[in-house]
Amino acid sequence: MSTTELSITERWNQVHAPYGTAALRFTHWLDAEPQSYDGVPGRWWAAGGLVHGEDVPGLGAVRLEPFTHVTAGELQLRAFARDGALALRVYDPENPDRLTLKAIESFETDAAWELPGRFVPAAAGEERQVRSVDGHESTHSAVGTVAVTIAGNEYHLVVSGDEGGLSAVITDATAADGAYRFRFLPIGEPDAAGATTVDFNQAYLPPCAFSDQYVCPLPPPANRITAAVTAGERRAVRS
Repeated sequence: MSTTELSITERWNQVHAPYGTAALRFTHWLDAEPQSYDGVPGRWWAAGGLVHGEDVPGLGAVRLEPFTHVTAGELQLRAFARDGALALRVYDPENPDRLTLKAIESFETDAAWELPGRFVPAAAGEERQVRSVDGHESTHSAVGTVAVTIAGNEYHLVVSGDEGGLSAVITDATAADGAYRFRFLPIGEPDAAGATTVDFNQAYLPPCAFSDQYVCPLPPPANRITAAVTAGERRAVRS
């Protein structure tokens, strides 16, 4: 089930659960030298494509493949990988980002934001650069664009492949009026002629809206919408 297919309660639990999205307290990028890091017991390093730990209370030695985890006391420790670099992520139920989160504010659902779109696939071998919130840049195979008209202007949203369809990272004028600075937008799988529906009611907040320890991709220039897209999730509400 994709994020946008979740009920309001399921989405809240996904974010606010003890080891949910908002519980990420640290992302420690590792090197080959065993070291101690803030907020995590033991010493940690990267070698042979694995995250290694030693002297971890209750566990002793630990070896984690990317995107697997162990529990150490009240913490969940997950191995993360990006472009060959390995990190240890620390999920802590007592993370202030989780404890102060009170709600996910959304715009009212509005059928007027269900717009026709047209998918244009990228040329064979075409690549695109993706820049993340931490400044990291990586190269990916280009998937294509989806043409959609918003407030009289046609945009060619750069998309990537997603389960059962496409997805885009977008920003719009609501970011200047209290909304989070960008959002993720799933787009349904196009038909044989490239036709699809771009439903902005499905736009949702990226993980970095809930913890600054994530490395979310930023919207490319083509995905910067000058109109206010008053649909989908708006912002995280904190006490």
